[in-house]
Amino acid sequence: MILIADSGSTKVDWRVIYSDGRSDSASTAGINPYFQSHEEIIKELTTNLLPNIKCEIKEVYFYGAGVAADKIDMLKSCFSELFPGCTAEAYTDLLAAARALCGSSPGIACIMGTGSNSCFFDGEKIADNVPACGYILGDEGSGAVLGKKLVSDYLKRQLPADLNAKFNEKYGLNYGAIVERVYRQPYPNRFLATFTIFLNENRESEYVKTLLKNAFSEFFARNISQYDYKNYQVNLVGSIAYHFKDMLIEAAAERGMKIGKVLKSPIDGLEEYHKSLLK
Repeated sequence: MILIADSGSTKVDWRVIYSDGRSDSASTAGINPYFQSHEEIIKELTTNLLPNIKCEIKEVYFYGAGVAADKIDMLKSCFSELFPGCTAEAYTDLLAAARALCGSSPGIACIMGTGSNSCFFDGEKIADNVPACGYILGDEGSGAVLGKKLVSDYLKRQLPADLNAKFNEKYGLNYGAIVERVYRQPYPNRFLATFTIFLNENRESEYVKTLLKNAFSEFFARNISQYDYKNYQVNLVGSIAYHFKDMLIEAAAERGMKIGKVLKSPIDGLEEYHKSLLK
């Protein structure tokens, strides 16, 4: 049987695929080999994954953030220990997006969640990648960058009065509290991304419409314009892509680009991809 995983830093979606095409789902806390040791990963999976596995696993395909070249062997070792005799592979979250969105066909694949990333996928591998650069130097259109723009405007007194009042009522944050979360506590990108909920709730505001339009236009200009978008559709996966699909379609069209598939999460597309390899 095949076990596939789509991992973020907070959650892993698992799918067991049986030989007859059936599948089962499970979830565990996030796994990131950049931050976690072999022992920590083994403990998490032994406690929260193994009780959900009711069959012998022959192959493991792990996709996730933090899967750098020097971490792949460690992940393979973890799965070999958990599932003796299995073959294991570990890949980046960007390849997960590409396979989920494009299958075995060439295309442009993008992640738009807390962070953003993009690539041109040739049907087998990532053939080109404009560096994401993180939410300080890049990650255009991501939840972290959208939140950063909103919070910055709040602190600089740029929000319209009605939105400013709503923001205060919803969050009750002051300058000191925001600076503490952004500059002194871990994962400021996740903190900033939480404010996309406010943007979605107030998406009819002209201020919000402008902020989103400019941010998404910047994403396409600084990333997707580097690929052959005239001959390939732009496929998107992630919470931002899912919740702001209509605005992304509009921003892409203004640059002569066409949006193709949009998914909230890669796991369903990854399941279909791996099932196709069994046929």
